[in-house]
Order: sequence, then structure tokens, then C-alpha cells
Amino acid sequence: MTGLARLVALPVVAVALVVAVLSVQLGHGGGTFEPLRPADPCVVRGDTTQPADIDALTERVVLLGLDDAACHLHVSREQLTLDLAESAAPSDAQLAALHAGLLSAVRRMKVDGTVPPSSDLVDEALDSTDLNGFLKAAIRALPDSLVDSALPTDDVLTRTINDLDLRTLLANVDDQQDLEQQIDVAVTQAVTDSLTARLRELL
Repeated sequence: MTGLARLVALPVVAVALVVAVLSVQLGHGGGTFEPLRPADPCVVRGDTTQPADIDALTERVVLLGLDDAACHLHVSREQLTLDLAESAAPSDAQLAALHAGLLSAVRRMKVDGTVPPSSDLVDEALDSTDLNGFLKAAIRALPDSLVDSALPTDDVLTRTINDLDLRTLLANVDDQQDLEQQIDVAVTQAVTDSLTARLRELL
């Protein structure tokens, strides 16, 4: 086949492939379109892996917390984040539901064993601080068993959530996509600060 013939044949082959794919799709019910329904926030999502770092930990807490809050408010998580992002001032009910949801997320993760021990988070927390090298070395030298017993991760998370000013935090959110990231960043920083401050108390 000459180059010109091959060039002419390509569109024909492409059309044939498209027709074949469409035929398969239609044969399997692809002729009807139904928009995806948002996941039910009241159904527990089955991720039982233990987060590997502070960012992954706080992301899990925030997502579970939003699910719990949405379930309490009888809306989807997507609708709740949209409502919070578009509102100039979240309602007291929304703030209360989100606060309770975040605390519930911590309890749920403790029960299912996905809260990592605080000793796993020490290096990351210290790396983000401006503590002097001697103090960092002294904290890192603490036995893991001492760190874990003195600073249970779920306790650090609970204290952090209780100290968060959710109303101020949500007032700075500009859009729906920004909402989860903004909360993630705030909780991550708060967890890091809380963990570091309490580690210093152990010395």
C-alpha cells in the first residue's frame, strides 16, 4: 500500500473502530445516561490503611469529618462543601456539624486502628520547625514508647480540632475546590504545632 493509500485508509479505520466501540457500549446498556449520584455520606467508606504522614492523616480526618457532618445535615458531602464555599457566613448548625464530624472522624479512626502512633510523626513535625539542632536531636532521642504513651495521636488531633476557629477558617475559603485543601492545611499545621509543643514538654 502506498503512502497516499495508507493516509486515505486511516480515517476509514478510525471510523470503523469508533462504530465498533459504540456498538459494544450500546449492547451493554450504554445508550442511556444517568448522572452519577453522590456517595451517601452516612455509609462508612472502607479505607483501613494507616496514613503514612501528617498530611495524609489530616486529609483522612477532614474527609471523614465532612462525611459525618453531611450525614448529620442530611446532604451529600459535595453539597455541604459547595454550601460552605459559597456562603459568606456558615450557619451555626453547619459549624457545629463540622466540628462534631471532625471529632467523630478521630474516634472512628482510633476504633478501626488507622491512627498512626505519634512516634511515626515526630521526624516530620520536627523538620517543619525552626527549633535548634540540639533540641531536635534531644527530642528524636526520646524512646518511641515514651512519646506514644505521653502523646497519643488521637489526643493531639482532638485538642487540635477543639482549638480550631472554624468560622474564621471557612471565611477565607473562596471556592468549593479550595475548601478541603484549606481545612487540610490548617489542621496539618495545627497538628504539627501541637505535637512539637508537647514534645518539648517531655524534655
